[in-house]
Amino acid sequence: EAGLPNHAKKDSTGICFIGERPFREFLNRYLPRVPGKIVDERNRAVGEHIGLAFYTIGQRKGIGIGGRKETSGEAWYVAGKRLETNELVVVQGRDHPLLMKRSLHAADASWIAGRAPASPSAHAAKTRYRQADAPCTLSKVLDSEIRVDFEAPQWAVTPGQSVVLYDREVCLGGGIITD
Repeated sequence: EAGLPNHAKKDSTGICFIGERPFREFLNRYLPRVPGKIVDERNRAVGEHIGLAFYTIGQRKGIGIGGRKETSGEAWYVAGKRLETNELVVVQGRDHPLLMKRSLHAADASWIAGRAPASPSAHAAKTRYRQADAPCTLSKVLDSEIRVDFEAPQWAVTPGQSVVLYDREVCLGGGIITD
């Protein structure tokens, strides 16, 4: 519409600087593998992982524990990482309560206007690529730390990823999710 030269170019959803190779292969070059237990929400061992850095919250593929007879048969999802014990926590079913979060904390907040919006204030937020706007309240602003409370639970909120806040179509800023 605007005559931009890249208007028909395909969106990039991966990590552009690693090229056309699997993400796990890229991580293998830079991070040591530190194997540990995979446990379910009841702390029952269900497998072994190759290192916590190789998994993300909400991940379904590549966990390596499918087909267990004593389970419901639903797909397994990564629900958490216990850094202190090197355990990967998994649950069955995409809608499992441990995959849903009503709030988050974020650090290193940065604001387009140079200052944080009033607190508390109503906005919309995104924590994942192509996610629909999620109505929320920015309920705490302390230096560069924020708290975001969602009207409805959000799926697979992931520490280390960004939360971006909007006022309708205007990007206000955001931060890095800590929990």
